[in-house]
Amino acid sequence: MSERLRVLSLSTLYPNEQNANFGVFVERQMQAVAKRGDVDLTVINPIGLPAFPLSLHPRYRQLRALPQNELRSGVTVLHPQFHLLPKIGAWFNAGAIARAILPLARQLHRQQPFDLIDAQFFHPDGLAAVRIGAALRLPVSIKARGADIQHWGHQRATAAQVRKAGQGAQGLLAVSQGLIDEMAGLGIPRRKITLHRTGLNADLFRPYDRRMCRDQLDLPRDKPVLATVGALIPRKGQRFVIEALPALPDAILLVAGKGEDEAMLRSLAKSLGVADRVRFLGPVAHGDLPILLNAADVFVLPSSSEGLANAWVEALACGTPVVTTPIPGAQELITDPAWGRLVPRDSNAIAGAVTALLSARPAPERVQAAVAGMSWQANAAALVEHWRQLVRS
Repeated sequence: MSERLRVLSLSTLYPNEQNANFGVFVERQMQAVAKRGDVDLTVINPIGLPAFPLSLHPRYRQLRALPQNELRSGVTVLHPQFHLLPKIGAWFNAGAIARAILPLARQLHRQQPFDLIDAQFFHPDGLAAVRIGAALRLPVSIKARGADIQHWGHQRATAAQVRKAGQGAQGLLAVSQGLIDEMAGLGIPRRKITLHRTGLNADLFRPYDRRMCRDQLDLPRDKPVLATVGALIPRKGQRFVIEALPALPDAILLVAGKGEDEAMLRSLAKSLGVADRVRFLGPVAHGDLPILLNAADVFVLPSSSEGLANAWVEALACGTPVVTTPIPGAQELITDPAWGRLVPRDSNAIAGAVTALLSARPAPERVQAAVAGMSWQANAAALVEHWRQLVRS
């Protein structure tokens, strides 16, 4: 192996001009790796497209128009296309991705050999990476982040694929100890798994002047403000936050994100008589999130499952305490009552936790201490060392 490491990384979640917030945390990690200067990194972000006539849908037409090759903040990103089967694709996506990518991977490997194949999620990325690694006779690393284990690891269509990927890779990463335990429970060898938490841009996510942030968002300075950030899907549990609002007089809720639950959430807010206190912001650019998080008194995300949610980390970095559920990743991160509260997915419990934090709001600097030492630089250093160990072994 040369001093300089050559890595081919596969990530189905990666931002592009059509989905600017899609997998931002993966891009931040890869940018930090590229900035080190000791890794030649190529990212493959496969784009799934269905057959005619579904391919005529505006969403897919836009994806088809993405460039095949682009340079994003110093990282080479390739967008090969694979055949997507809507609704039933979970059974077939890993194989379809591997078939679509392997010719390209072989071509790139012939031009300048890679040292390692990397996958940024267990499904569908992981099994595709294992197949490509076997074809090129290269070691494979896969990272587990949350739903790729907690959801896909238990679905009939994909559980065996997740297990096979974990067993076939030479090295594995997970963002929390709880996720490691769950992976081991699925039959993935624990000895292969290394804890690798998320990173943080501490220059961007830090305490700002709360009054100025509220002014910028046209929020009153004298009312409690709650924020929740994430896809509007059942797993994230935004409905429990809305159901808590009747017990939180005058509190304003900022909802950032888009998803299938939006119409239901709007209807729920209206039926509870709190629609005038819920602001649906849609997708918020990652660079604008610090304003939102600093404007809030409390960040609330009652997820049913997470690995180690970037939203928790970024809220804490802004000095905003977090109310979430007592799932393993949260239990590992939020270990001081000043940093937040862990409660069930229950509106009364959420209202009680928010009320307690509002009545004795901790200093932002104390909350910020929860994520001290987290950075994308440290994250990248640990990742590159993990890769090097796999190549050496």
